[in-house]
Amino acid sequence: MNRQDASGPLPARPRPAAAPRRRLLAAGLLLPLAAPLRPARAAAFPARSVRIVVPYSVGIGPDVVARTVGAELEKTWKQPVIIDNKPGASGILAFNEIRQTPPDGHTLFVGDTGSLAVNPLIHASLPYDVERDIAPLTTLFRATFVLHVGSKSRFGSLAELIAQARRAPRAVSYASFGNGHPSHVAVETFARAASLDLLHVPFKDGGAQLAAVANGEVDFTTLSMHTVMPLIKAGRLKPLAVAARARLPDHPELPTFAEAGGPPVEMRPWAGLVARAGTPAPVLEQIHRDVLLALASDPVRLRIEGAGFQLAPSTPPQMRDLIGADIATYTPLVREGRVQRI
Repeated sequence: MNRQDASGPLPARPRPAAAPRRRLLAAGLLLPLAAPLRPARAAAFPARSVRIVVPYSVGIGPDVVARTVGAELEKTWKQPVIIDNKPGASGILAFNEIRQTPPDGHTLFVGDTGSLAVNPLIHASLPYDVERDIAPLTTLFRATFVLHVGSKSRFGSLAELIAQARRAPRAVSYASFGNGHPSHVAVETFARAASLDLLHVPFKDGGAQLAAVANGEVDFTTLSMHTVMPLIKAGRLKPLAVAARARLPDHPELPTFAEAGGPPVEMRPWAGLVARAGTPAPVLEQIHRDVLLALASDPVRLRIEGAGFQLAPSTPPQMRDLIGADIATYTPLVREGRVQRI
């Protein structure tokens, strides 16, 4: 993203479009302002560039969304929004610096199911505490996982896969991005609901993971349709079922897990935006409002939905509740050893 040209005075901050604001007000996500934003407060934040730390590589879903939202925020804030990719260790590398970050809103973090709900369950020691160090702002989007097999797989349906896994424990394998990653806990949630004992094969690299499934080295993986669409079009991967309550509007031919003979589980990983706890409330409120208006803008909405994700704006308490609900969901997986403590 290009830095703002400092050779001349900045133009007046444009008023957000009325339509997105009305939609957010109607949804109860945006509080109506009793008075116009005070000039002093508008000048106070942002006072310089804003950095968004993303725990994924460039081109992965959360990165795509962060860059899209960041580009829209640059228009509003008249300051650069820098995306800082720090992939690795299920978000620990990205959140490693949160306690050293000034609580002023100029450094934000993208967190997800893994970094905010699973990591506290499986790690004896973390460089951050979700309760004490993090101020939730809003969820950004959800994805929907689909179970994919290689095009020459021995399984032609989800029911066949489940039947084989029940006949021969650990004879059916699946690929994920590693212990505690959303792609791991999602499959183990499904396996627990179906009383299956599956063989987990972790991968650090997405390309290697997809190649292993396409080549038949691993039986299946669960990822969004958008992520694997090039391999589906190339005839190397075959989707069997969608882990949701309803069929995907863009792929109505795919049955849900329940329709395909599996348990009615949902695999809908999410990502959201957080700041460091202790950031002044007026700054948090402004960031929350501006991010929600960005999400509601047509350019951002069309880009995110076009990438196969579902917009999921929320209030900070709703995001905090979502983290708590995921912790409750995944606690049994850790207790039973399906997800390993580290």
